[in-house]
Amino acid sequence: MSRRSQGRPVLGEVAGGLVLAFLVMPIFAVVPASMNDASFIKIPPAVYSFRWYGQFFHDPSWISALANSVEVAVLATVFSVAIGTSAALGIERLPPATRSLAVGLVLSPLIVPVIMISISLYYVTRTIGLYGTAAGLALSHALLCLPFVVLNVGVSLKRLDPNLVRAAEGLGAGPWRVFRTVTFPAILPGLAGGATFAFVTSFDEVVISIFIAGYGAKTLPVKLWEQIRFEFTPVAAVASTVILALTMVLFVLARRAAARNAATAAAEDA
Repeated sequence: MSRRSQGRPVLGEVAGGLVLAFLVMPIFAVVPASMNDASFIKIPPAVYSFRWYGQFFHDPSWISALANSVEVAVLATVFSVAIGTSAALGIERLPPATRSLAVGLVLSPLIVPVIMISISLYYVTRTIGLYGTAAGLALSHALLCLPFVVLNVGVSLKRLDPNLVRAAEGLGAGPWRVFRTVTFPAILPGLAGGATFAFVTSFDEVVISIFIAGYGAKTLPVKLWEQIRFEFTPVAAVASTVILALTMVLFVLARRAAARNAATAAAEDA
């Protein structure tokens, strides 16, 4: 191999790293902004301080919004995983033409503008009495989370050997036992990935939350939006850092779980 061909992968990695840094670094700019001692945003801060973290964690309104975000995200994850897993199992049994149509319908929330979905959900939740409640907000978020669960579980289902299901059924196992002992272990990586995407999508969602939350279920992104409209202080950067940190932790845990499952599967195949 020539020296020129050896240098190409290195140049590609360097270029990819620079592009990734260009895209990611502005996101992490909120971290030093949250450590500003002044009462205004300045990057880099002239004096570093954690005074705004103290204000964030000692303000009941911020803590309430954070708790609401976690509660709604957990509920939305449960709803979307339960519905999305059932939908993925049903779609896998459809004929190819019908399957494509069903997948397109499931993915439609990713295509339709969120503002249109928000207006529709606002009318529906007010009609059935779920406006301004955690349950109504979680069900609304689950509509956006559902495609991620269906896609991740669907990928895992395609790797499942159908002969294993037939063997279990031939040995007298009922549908629930087949799912519990054969299907569920096979789709567990997809469930973990779908649940992670669902939680992050719900936790970060702001457009639907502005329409549905009201005063009873105000989430952290809604509180952050209201804060920067009237007073753009470093406490808003603290809230953004909290959202960023939680998102990164979830993705790291999901990646570790996926790597562990892949290693387990490789060991079983060996």
